[in-house]
Amino acid sequence: MSFKPVYITNTSSFFPNDPISNDEMEEYLGYLNNTPSRSKGIVLRNNGIKRRFYALTKGGKITHTNAQMTALAVRALFKNPEGLKSFQLLSCGTSSPDQLMPSHAAMVHGWLPETNSIEVVSSAGVCCAGMHALKYAYMSVKTGESETAVAAGSDRISASIVSNNFEDEIQKLKELSDDPYIGFEKEFLRWMLSDGASAFLLTDKPNETGISLKIEWIEGFSYANELQACMYMGADKNEDGTITSYLDYTPQEMVNKSIFTIKQDVKLLSKNIVTLGGVGLKKVLAKHKFDSNDINYFLPHLSSEFFKDKVYNQLIENGTPIPYEKWFINLPTVGNVGAASAYLMVDELFKSGKLKKGEKILLLVPESGRFSYMYTLFTVC
Repeated sequence: MSFKPVYITNTSSFFPNDPISNDEMEEYLGYLNNTPSRSKGIVLRNNGIKRRFYALTKGGKITHTNAQMTALAVRALFKNPEGLKSFQLLSCGTSSPDQLMPSHAAMVHGWLPETNSIEVVSSAGVCCAGMHALKYAYMSVKTGESETAVAAGSDRISASIVSNNFEDEIQKLKELSDDPYIGFEKEFLRWMLSDGASAFLLTDKPNETGISLKIEWIEGFSYANELQACMYMGADKNEDGTITSYLDYTPQEMVNKSIFTIKQDVKLLSKNIVTLGGVGLKKVLAKHKFDSNDINYFLPHLSSEFFKDKVYNQLIENGTPIPYEKWFINLPTVGNVGAASAYLMVDELFKSGKLKKGEKILLLVPESGRFSYMYTLFTVC
């Protein structure tokens, strides 16, 4: 069987509403204990985020669903509605679907009535969900199952981090100062997560004019066979490391235990997230006989700039160094948009006017859910 080359010929993004500064956040998310957060400033200094987007008004009223945002990103790939009839597959990844059923991709398709009856696929997870969606679309075009496909990554997490979803608690300022990882447990997530969606158009032919991105490979690794869950939602973690589903709690227990707030096991996070990401990268570069010195742009998805130097030093330690001048990150201006973050970096770079044919772009996407990683190499053509 012969395989076709696969190209990204267009990219798009959608952000709900106007950007929100650090000073405005609690006007949208609300206050814990009706008191301005004491930890917010410390966490924001660690994560380096200057602004983000919420599908909310001030006071917490919802303006967009996840499916609506994703559909708007897909629409932006095409100059007119007729273009929506040109693709045969819609592959969507998110960590925050609007409902358990129907699937996220089916709901996105529902907001695109101009499309044909097409295949829809949803990938679940955390930050890697968008990359899994991209890989499915890539394989569909590569094998000839689809001539044209759309892949999308999105998240609308703001509805989960408004104040009424959290227990009344205040982080200890001294603990945050001594160990920034403490802030990751719960309140950290309020000060770094953002909403948005992004989409790619994939075909087996490059653009006739302008640039395209040839997908050379997409690789992924999970370490769930070795490690417990680190980030979880809709569940609680037991002392033995197992997870108890929300389905096994009474409605009152779900409220009392904050089952539907996002939580992280900060000890697992600090010990493994950077190290395993470096191990996987070294493995995938060796598999494809690719030298990190040949990378022109490195796009690592960082949940916080707190990790930037740690990733940099880990790459050096693993013998796969990538100097900072090759890094391209937009975390400070868009926040952490989870499953959309890698797409948003690619979209911004694709439209920047900086890219030259022949250049190599490497994506690294870590996921702390249970330690999964995705790696992708593009060639500008």
